[in-house]
Amino acid sequence: MEYKRSSALFAEAQKVIPGGVNSPVRAFKAVGGTPIFVKEAKGAYIIDEDDKQYIEYINSWGPMILGHAHKPVIDAVVEKAKKGTSFGMPTEIETKIAELAVSMVPNIDMIRFVNSGTEACMSAVRLARGYTGKDKMIKFAGCYHGHSDAFLIQAGSGAVTFGSPNSPGVTQGTAKDTLLARYNDLENVKEIILQNEGEIACIIIEPVAGNMGCIPPVAGFLEGLRALCDEHNILLVFDEVMTGFRLAKGGVQELLGIHADIVCFGKVIGGGLPVGAFAARKEIMSYLAPLGPVYQAGTLSGNPLAMAAGLAMLEELNAKDEIFTSLQKKTEYLHKGIAEVLTAANVTHQINRIGSMISVHFCEEPVIDFASSAKGNNDSFKKFFHGLLDKGIYIAPSAFETWFLSDALSYEDLDKTIQAVKEVAGEL
Repeated sequence: MEYKRSSALFAEAQKVIPGGVNSPVRAFKAVGGTPIFVKEAKGAYIIDEDDKQYIEYINSWGPMILGHAHKPVIDAVVEKAKKGTSFGMPTEIETKIAELAVSMVPNIDMIRFVNSGTEACMSAVRLARGYTGKDKMIKFAGCYHGHSDAFLIQAGSGAVTFGSPNSPGVTQGTAKDTLLARYNDLENVKEIILQNEGEIACIIIEPVAGNMGCIPPVAGFLEGLRALCDEHNILLVFDEVMTGFRLAKGGVQELLGIHADIVCFGKVIGGGLPVGAFAARKEIMSYLAPLGPVYQAGTLSGNPLAMAAGLAMLEELNAKDEIFTSLQKKTEYLHKGIAEVLTAANVTHQINRIGSMISVHFCEEPVIDFASSAKGNNDSFKKFFHGLLDKGIYIAPSAFETWFLSDALSYEDLDKTIQAVKEVAGEL
């Protein structure tokens, strides 16, 4: 398949934008080839600059739950833009969406809006440190919380060693306060806590991982983390940038009945516009300036366009419980269809799914953490990705990313996707 216009645009972009992209995964480094440039999107479809239409499963990495260019969201943004795009001052709509979010999500009393998921997670960890008076945090290998220095840490030489920077520009001083644990391994977390007793401010986790494929928590894992945090005076931080308002109205906290101390949001809460947020109980949030000593600020925080889009999105999700049931059924249907055709073609694979998140891994063992995800056959994934792309199906250009479904997908779209997988399977 030729992507003439996209190829030309990519060549132009590389002259003025590092790597030709403004976020690395878009460059197709993991799968090879030239990234397609999107011209427009509607519902379950995107159209590239060569005027080819795709059924797509990225949905802006999560927020387009109801599909692209969803009319209530677009209308809300257009009407708000007519009155100004940014003020750097309080607006009524910030309070409206805050009240709605707090009513939808368990265990939070107050919320603060920021401009991205990275900002939300960065600020949540700072708040946890300020609230507890401790410096260290535990994060999990394979979980991504944005590109703040403290999160760009790779595993050390042993289970309880300090991590080391995996990006130039991140200092050893920053790395020493970040402890790496294995996802879905509660004993590993216990060992790290005992080795650093009294020094750990928080544990931050994607309660359903989405950056090593879709990896749900194994039974008892999140419950065990909650108990450990209670026992050792550690705050539990859920990064629900992907899962918040997608897997349930109240995110993973509602879906699995596990309460976090601080919750981070992004993507969905702005209806696809640049926005993030973090939330907690009143006693924790009261440590934030101007009430408390922990400083956090942002000129564009609570931007009226993002708030208008987010309010329109959350109002619809809050009013229609059937959306979540519909999404789950469609994802289950897709899972079953893909599994059947890959099995019939004798393609070794694993499929992980929860709610409207799903991922396909070309490996023999169950995928439960970063190490098992990394065992996937990347050559098979590259063929899989480009085979689907040529057939008009756009999935994430990396074996380490979850797919996201939108409710705009029809069962005809799902059948077309399954048929495309069937055709590609013969080449794997």
